[in-house]
Amino acid sequence: MEGEVVGRMKLGSQGLEVSQQGLGCMGMSAFYGPPKPESDMIALIHHAIDKGITFFDTSDIYGPFTNEILLGKALMGWREKVELATKFAISYQDGKADIRGDPEYVRAACEASLKRLQVDYIDLYYQHRVDTRVPIEVTVGELKKLVEEGKIKYIGLSEASASTIRRAHAVHPITAVQIEWSLWTRDVEEDIIPTCRELGIGIVPYSPLGRGFFSSGAKLVDNLTDNDFRKSLPRFQPENLEHNKHIFERVNEMAVRKGCTPSQLALAWVHHQGNDVCPIPGTTKIENLNQNIGALSVKLTAEELAELESLVSADAVKGDRYSGIYGRTWQDSETPELSSWKGE
Repeated sequence: MEGEVVGRMKLGSQGLEVSQQGLGCMGMSAFYGPPKPESDMIALIHHAIDKGITFFDTSDIYGPFTNEILLGKALMGWREKVELATKFAISYQDGKADIRGDPEYVRAACEASLKRLQVDYIDLYYQHRVDTRVPIEVTVGELKKLVEEGKIKYIGLSEASASTIRRAHAVHPITAVQIEWSLWTRDVEEDIIPTCRELGIGIVPYSPLGRGFFSSGAKLVDNLTDNDFRKSLPRFQPENLEHNKHIFERVNEMAVRKGCTPSQLALAWVHHQGNDVCPIPGTTKIENLNQNIGALSVKLTAEELAELESLVSADAVKGDRYSGIYGRTWQDSETPELSSWKGE
């Protein structure tokens, strides 16, 4: 496993090719405790590239802005070897968060991200959350113009419902949908995953390790700093964690039998969901990155997949995924019909 190099895959049906596993970069700069030392993170990113991971995921809100700046520095001289994905839509003004998908904001956000990343184009540009005041057709219409101008190559959506995905795709082909999908978040399997497959859209699962839960179980919470946003998430609250820790214990028992770590088993499960699936586990440590790559070598039979899914049945987990502004998820991402849009 140690010498393994990550292979390549096609993401979506529009021509984008990426590494079979990406790297989520959020935790390097934001939300998971204090920002990590820049030199260490640049070394980690370069190590990832050496191992064949070329698909890097960030957003303007990570920091805000500092994660894009970090990636811009780290990828200087590597531009043609990597696929850069970033996102727009969540804006902070006077300490208040807002979600915006109006054309003026889309364009301004893209221009600002290009500057911070120090690149001429973004490979995959996602709407991070859906603005429920603006028809999705209007938002994607502006993204389409950015594609025509060469500022972005491919369009993505994050946390969008099946009907929103369909409406967006009718304006311009959507290349990828980013969605939380893991052993303990399976509600997307009913509607969103089949819709993406029907339309030839790639699937990018974020938090495939349950925000670190499948690395260490309930112990994870003991090691979180006070400003780690996971401390506020419903699933990590004591009353839910007491229940959820048994899920980790069952997965860990199976991992011991398989001769891998529980996080490798959980990540291997995501990889086994299809050749149109590219998970983007995040980490700030080289040894964890190597372990995540090792998950590609964990082969699961149909019987083992079924056993794993029975250990973590879809309704086994207690607690919602989110609270607060990030709680705007695909379940409530519907936008007004285009016919009712009067513009700003």
